[in-house]
Amino acid sequence: MSLPFGQFGDICRMIKIEHSIFALPYAYAGAALAARGLPPLNSLMFLTIAMVAVRSFAMAFNRVADLKFDRANPRTQNRPLVTGRISPRQTWAFCVVTAFVFIAACACLNTVCFLLSAPALLFATAYSLLKRLSTFCHFWLGATLGLAPLAGWLSVTPQSMEMTPVLLFFAVTFWVAAFDIYYAFQDMDFDRSHRLYSLPATAGSDAALRIAAFAHALTAVFLFLAGWAGKLSWPWFAVCVAVGALLFVEHRLMSARDLRYVNTAFFTLNGIISPVVLVGVILGLAV
Repeated sequence: MSLPFGQFGDICRMIKIEHSIFALPYAYAGAALAARGLPPLNSLMFLTIAMVAVRSFAMAFNRVADLKFDRANPRTQNRPLVTGRISPRQTWAFCVVTAFVFIAACACLNTVCFLLSAPALLFATAYSLLKRLSTFCHFWLGATLGLAPLAGWLSVTPQSMEMTPVLLFFAVTFWVAAFDIYYAFQDMDFDRSHRLYSLPATAGSDAALRIAAFAHALTAVFLFLAGWAGKLSWPWFAVCVAVGALLFVEHRLMSARDLRYVNTAFFTLNGIISPVVLVGVILGLAV
């Protein structure tokens, strides 16, 4: 198998490399909290490699696992794996390479990260299968990204785990679950017809919106508690208020009957929240 250089863009488009911004700042936040300031550059370098690799692995696995659904769904029929610009064989090879890079990067961090690398890969693959079985899939995806602050913490302080990164884990879990529920509105009819267990398809649009709103409320609560547990100063709590306002705007933009703003809610606002949280941690530690 060979992968021409011209297909690099198709690979990036398949795994949506730009979405790394969702989880990576939380990993940096966990590392900064463990170091109580700037983490060692060596830790940051291998943490970055590991985070990008595991996310790329999970996205590629999801694409190849969902290929039959993507071929049938009008919304996803232009994806590179569906059109044939990338083959399933190439995608599986990409999964193997990124899994190896992830494990190697974890090994360069410390023994604990290395020992947890294989379970983390298995955890990341479960989302693709769980959405065939349960509406809990949204929260499993959230928990997968929620591992980011825990990973950041362990990359710096593998010998201990405190409550602050655990609370951030729950904040990220509910934050991601909410916007994944919003994103699923685009495929509500398709999911029903193909027996996929998204919340909008199984519980209905009104119930799904209420659950997503509640998950966002829990996000704000756990962000506040993380700052309290981590003894962060006032800039963190100002950021919590700002994030709460952004989540409220995101919820107001969403409607089951008007999906014009789903990309604004999913990409733009959530792309802002992650870096803002990281800035809040840095300022909360520095001030």
